[in-house]
Amino acid sequence: HRHQRPQEHQDCPSTRTLRACVWRVSAHTHTHTHTITNYVCGRFISTCKCQRNSIPVLNRWHLCSLTDALLEVRQEKGLRKCLNLSAVNKHGRVYDDAQFGCLSWSQCENKLLYVAEKLKRTVSIIPFNDTSLTLTALVCRCVTVTKQDRSVYCEDWGETLTNKSVPVVCVVNLQCGSVSVLQGVPLDVSPGQALWARGGQSVFLVGWYHEPFRLGLRFCSNRRSALFKLDLDGNCECLSGDNLSVSCPRLSPDGSTLIYLQGRVFGPHNQCLSLSKRTSTLLDVVNRPQTGQCAGVYEALPACCWSADSQRVVFSSARRNWKDLFMVDRRSNKVTSLCDSLSDLPAYGSWRLLTVQEDLMVVCCSSPNTPPTLRVGFLPPAGGAVSWQTLQPPVLTFDFQWTVLDVTPPPEEDNTHYPGLDFGAVLVKPSRPPNENKTPLVVSVHGGPHSQFPAEWNCTTAGLAKLGFAVLMVNYRGSTGFGQDGILSLIGRIGSQDVKDVQAAVAAALQRDVSLDPDRLAVIGGSHGGFLSCHLVGQYPEFYRACAARNPVINAATLLGTSDIVDWRYTSVGFPYSYDQIPTAEALAAMLERSPITHAAQIKAPVLLMLGGRDRRVSPHQGLELYKALKSRASPVRLLWFPDDGHSLSRVDTQADCFLNTVLWLHQHL
Repeated sequence: HRHQRPQEHQDCPSTRTLRACVWRVSAHTHTHTHTITNYVCGRFISTCKCQRNSIPVLNRWHLCSLTDALLEVRQEKGLRKCLNLSAVNKHGRVYDDAQFGCLSWSQCENKLLYVAEKLKRTVSIIPFNDTSLTLTALVCRCVTVTKQDRSVYCEDWGETLTNKSVPVVCVVNLQCGSVSVLQGVPLDVSPGQALWARGGQSVFLVGWYHEPFRLGLRFCSNRRSALFKLDLDGNCECLSGDNLSVSCPRLSPDGSTLIYLQGRVFGPHNQCLSLSKRTSTLLDVVNRPQTGQCAGVYEALPACCWSADSQRVVFSSARRNWKDLFMVDRRSNKVTSLCDSLSDLPAYGSWRLLTVQEDLMVVCCSSPNTPPTLRVGFLPPAGGAVSWQTLQPPVLTFDFQWTVLDVTPPPEEDNTHYPGLDFGAVLVKPSRPPNENKTPLVVSVHGGPHSQFPAEWNCTTAGLAKLGFAVLMVNYRGSTGFGQDGILSLIGRIGSQDVKDVQAAVAAALQRDVSLDPDRLAVIGGSHGGFLSCHLVGQYPEFYRACAARNPVINAATLLGTSDIVDWRYTSVGFPYSYDQIPTAEALAAMLERSPITHAAQIKAPVLLMLGGRDRRVSPHQGLELYKALKSRASPVRLLWFPDDGHSLSRVDTQADCFLNTVLWLHQHL
């Protein structure tokens, strides 16, 4: 299992609604497709199509480079088809990302659907012996090509989607080996997440609107988009409403129902509107979840999430400090947890659905002391329980102790607009304390801010615990899994409510566990977590003895013109956003007031900064701004610069470097 770093991204408020569009289709099919994105040797997308009484077919995209793209289709007996997409020369780089990328079989098994960059025009080289053009005409032609193609700014979709500008939907015919680019997609949208409709004569896709200019799309679910149906003749129909955001279309096995996630554009989301064509809401936004109930949908749906009878949908989502597994019945809209909270969640704090095939669910389960393991179970009848089977016990388990804390803010910190909210944290510590009488505590703060630290396996946390540190992972108000009200409560109160929540969680942990050392505290985090880490050592200079921050937001006012999600810069401090927004003194003052740079003069703890040179979400100059402020005051500070990495600092060598340097920094200063 490839370790996934916690979300460390400046996201926009992101709870979504599960919708269903129903078409009158009576025929039934037993075809299921599962798509997996992997990163092993180069990049590839793979999908497996299994049909009853037929041979499973495995097809794989192997993307070696921009000029060497291969499509391999294999059957049980070996290679069925190998197509060199570069030689076909119908499009540019194939999209293998989770935002646009897809690979979908047609029902007849003779066509494959995917998304790639539109083929750019190349400059023709005129032979020296071509006397048909005068020198003036030749110069004019070269100047025209240069001005129109080479130097014109071409927008893309921001962080992790650099150079992805004009996606097109492509179809490969396996019988004749031809590749065609589907026409008819509106010019003002970028298509992605495409899949075949029943019959193979049309496709469903999500289209993201370019608007006047594009905002960063990765990790932001509130960009204006729509659901489209495009037939092979180029006729395109919009199926969803206006001024909404949609994603993750998933077609039922019988081809009659399409579900998708829907939210509102920008800022807070509210209840979704009714749509036409017999559209209904399966699961709406949850404002305040009841105890033990589903708290809403916060993440993408798996490629295969339908039951075999096309009546139930399975998904995993955050629920308080856990990651739970849920089933929604489209006949009754009833949502049921598929985890036995009395026995399953204490053993496995995180349940992530990978796929559903003929009612067989495959899930990835983990906890802070148990690395990911695969479990399977069949969807039960109504009112029944799942009999889960572990395919292979974890190779390694660790004797860490972990517990979930529920924290209630003190009365003076209650949010007047959203009163009565609480939050949580996950405490992980070595079972056997180190040689010292008490255990040093590392406070870990997630980014987002609308993401979560579930009680799941985390390599960084496990490594720190193995080295003798206790780790407190805080889910402050604004984290996912606590309902929409919790998310909305943070708008306009960043740098204050979230900072005080983290501090309250630390105080609660120290009070409940006397084995923790209150004199040896450190704080770490990335993106908004780095923002909070720097706030904490600035607002509580006598409390923390060390800080390690990855790509932190330091000065929101200076970040305004360099971030790919400028809308969040306004929303986070309580200002509405529109594309024609011009900075005002009031808005800039609010951004500065809520920034850690205003507390830089009070920072006493040694600070380790880790910055990605290619970060388009939070410019590395943010960290440099704090670095210079601390250096000028002779405060202990160290900066690590990773020129080829982006916001998540996700390269393997970068992750190793960051972890080792963080551990050495903590050992040195705690």
